[in-house]
Amino acid sequence: MSPGFRFTERRFEKPRQLLPAALGRQGGRWADLGCGDGVFTAVLYQLLGPTCEIHAVDRDARALARLRRSFHASFPEASVQVMQADFRRPLDLPPLDGILMANSLHFIPDRERVEVLLPIVSHLVPGGRLVVVEYNARRGNFAVPHPLDPNGFLALAEQVGLEHGAISARTPSRFMGEMYTGTAEAPHRMEGNQAQS
Repeated sequence: MSPGFRFTERRFEKPRQLLPAALGRQGGRWADLGCGDGVFTAVLYQLLGPTCEIHAVDRDARALARLRRSFHASFPEASVQVMQADFRRPLDLPPLDGILMANSLHFIPDRERVEVLLPIVSHLVPGGRLVVVEYNARRGNFAVPHPLDPNGFLALAEQVGLEHGAISARTPSRFMGEMYTGTAEAPHRMEGNQAQS
């Protein structure tokens, strides 16, 4: 059996519902932080097109190995750089047009999110976009210990210096009621921004 992505699987439904309205133009250089085995990464690549470059970051070496094999089988032409790392620590990334964090911020306690996110968004070029996919919930559970609802995302985006925060998509979830996509952009002049255009 081919080790490639099986896009008929149900787990690809949510990325296809939640990402299209959030991405803007095709192409560019993106990072997917907390990418796991690449379900959202694969849909991100499909939407951005073959000229994009994606840096896939996760702590789990086995998940990254599955991602690498699946991309090689399904998209052999893709420019995907795999990095085993914890996004809570400084990352060696180039300037980015976009950052995707799908189901990853709910592992960070509220009190730590600004400290974690500030160095991450410093990689965005002016006008670069942060895309967050999370559950619309206030009470956590074993799988989503620190949920981030839409109002919480919009406040967080402002706290780390991003602009034009918006909720671009919502979809029902049997697990926690609803999932949403939040977006925000790096201003064209961002104090302390390490990225260069």
